[in-house]
Amino acid sequence: MSDMFENSAAPKSPSQVVHQQQTGQHTGMFVGLFAGLVIALGGIGYLAVRNNQLSEQIVQMQDGTQAQISKLSAATTSLLEERLQTVSSEIDAVKSTEEKTSSAVRQTRIQAQKQNEELHSKLEEQQKQTTDQIAELKDTTSATSNTLNTVSSDVSSVKTDVGGVRNDVTAVKTDLGTTQSNLEKTSSDLKRAMGDMGVMSGLIATNAKDLNALRALGERNYVEFDINRKDAAKKLGDVSITLKKADTGHNRYTVAVFADDKLVEKKDRTINEPVQLYIGSSRFPYEIVVNQVKKDEIVGYLSTPKVALARNQ
Repeated sequence: MSDMFENSAAPKSPSQVVHQQQTGQHTGMFVGLFAGLVIALGGIGYLAVRNNQLSEQIVQMQDGTQAQISKLSAATTSLLEERLQTVSSEIDAVKSTEEKTSSAVRQTRIQAQKQNEELHSKLEEQQKQTTDQIAELKDTTSATSNTLNTVSSDVSSVKTDVGGVRNDVTAVKTDLGTTQSNLEKTSSDLKRAMGDMGVMSGLIATNAKDLNALRALGERNYVEFDINRKDAAKKLGDVSITLKKADTGHNRYTVAVFADDKLVEKKDRTINEPVQLYIGSSRFPYEIVVNQVKKDEIVGYLSTPKVALARNQ
């Protein structure tokens, strides 16, 4: 201890002072190096940790990117498939339309060709008919010319006979006057009767002689009939008559009349009674007159107007 105090207390030599200064410098450098090393190791550690973090972030980013790429790929694939299906459907529709159009065009061509052939055939037939008619007209013209020559030859003979014809006309006029007088007398003997529809009938005939007189007057048309109940409907022009019942004891009958698309039953009518019905819009009625009622049979005539004048509605 005494030695140490002695040494410290004793003055130092220059070499000792230099040595002491170098030793202090070396210690400072060592401390500085150690501190730098510590700092370097800390930096290296930090860089290692940061590097691991960056690696994990890169892996996460790669995983996220891969997932997005997968989703995008799936969506793109689905979209492409849908688009392909749509395009395929459109192509099929276009093909179907083309096939239908082609079929329609073929049918149109076939029909046009058929119509052309039919028209050509008709034209040929008309040309043949025209040729035949021209030939027939030539023959007719020739025959007419010959006939005219013959008629010219006969004119002289006709002129010669005119005098005799005039005499015959005078005799015919006399006979017509007599016939007219007889008709007027017969007409005055004919009867009139009220029809079943409340319309005054014209002259009616009760027998064949009266019916002939009515025909001679020429005011109406007359069609005789004989209808049996066992037979089908009797068609008289535009009227059909079916006998339903014949009562010989009371001279009554019942008939079904079909006319103007209507069926009308005339029930319990008597002989010589005008059974009337209107056809269409005619002003004058048709009349059925039965002159005889036999067992399951009636005999008479149908009277119709000569001119069908329209009734006032």
